[in-house]
Amino acid sequence: MGVSGCGKSSIGQLLATALGAPYLEGDLYHPPENVAKMAAGIPLDDADRAGWLARLQAEIAAARAAGGALVLSCSALKRPYRDLLRGADPELAFVHLDGARALIAARMQARPNHYMPLSLLDSQLRDLQALQPDERGIRLDIGKEPQALIADILQFQGSHRTNLSPPQKETP
Repeated sequence: MGVSGCGKSSIGQLLATALGAPYLEGDLYHPPENVAKMAAGIPLDDADRAGWLARLQAEIAAARAAGGALVLSCSALKRPYRDLLRGADPELAFVHLDGARALIAARMQARPNHYMPLSLLDSQLRDLQALQPDERGIRLDIGKEPQALIADILQFQGSHRTNLSPPQKETP
């Protein structure tokens, strides 16, 4: 989770590979209207995100029902959004990729052909609600190298029972 340009897709793909889990890019679940709105520099509101979040929730629920792991990247900027996603899996863990605005802005400017303009970064930062103590998750500094972030996530997974890995079946 995190604002645009924080590395959700890159870290999500690396994490999925490390876990041997499927990876879903949350941005691909936005309806065309949302993409057009963002491309025009118009921030999404809660109503715009409702259907998108419901689609992501369904993917999480399907993975939970199948007993498998899933790595999903999405902004999950607000607590109510995370609560909705957690409704599909109460053990859902969030990895909040966070960093300095200047670093994120530089990353956004370096992405050619991405629909999310730099002009929306400040609205995302305004909307961002940090993980609360009662939310399962970890905040990581995106100034670190990607492999170091993956190591931190895997260490977090090892010290907390999370659904980053499939549930273990008990043997009789």
